[in-house]
Amino acid sequence: MASTLRVLPGFARTRPVLWGSPASWSSSSMTLAEQAWQLFECAVGAVMPGPMIRRVLTVDTETGQMKVRDRNFQLHHNVYLAGFGKAVLGMAAVAEELLSDHLVQGVISVPKGIQAAMESAGLKEMLLMPHSHIQVFEGAKNNLPDRDSLQAAVAIQDMAEGLSADDLLLVLISGWHPPPEHGADWHQCHGCPPDASAALLTGQ
Repeated sequence: MASTLRVLPGFARTRPVLWGSPASWSSSSMTLAEQAWQLFECAVGAVMPGPMIRRVLTVDTETGQMKVRDRNFQLHHNVYLAGFGKAVLGMAAVAEELLSDHLVQGVISVPKGIQAAMESAGLKEMLLMPHSHIQVFEGAKNNLPDRDSLQAAVAIQDMAEGLSADDLLLVLISGWHPPPEHGADWHQCHGCPPDASAALLTGQ
């Protein structure tokens, strides 16, 4: 991951940024390589944490409501955040920006070395603010459970168990998908009823 993050910014600077729909490319003077690069840019842009989170999470500062897809939640400095996965660092950064002081505390579990990789790649938008309310645990080197990832899981559990009925828990998950036998029904997979009082955002 770190090597990919280092290469992509330089690679992008060597190629033109081209706009337009795929249907218009066939009638343009774009080469096959340019069309391939445009497709790559569109695909990456669609799953970047910032735009992805903003598509499904909005905050109305006038009414004090958080909307996650088609559900509304009343905000009153009562939001807690938990997250895990490779893209969760950037997702959490955007969520904290949107929630502002309504976010009380957060705990996220991310891959070992990801913060340093983001910094070296110049991707500041993927990093948390200096005085963030979100605690970051790095672990699971090579995607294998370890003591650090266990510590992160315990911290998330402790935070969640301390919540009251008036609190909101925003869960950010990156790279997760229900088992094939469950199809798209994550409620069945996790044993949770459809009306569980938590907002779940996933980045596939």
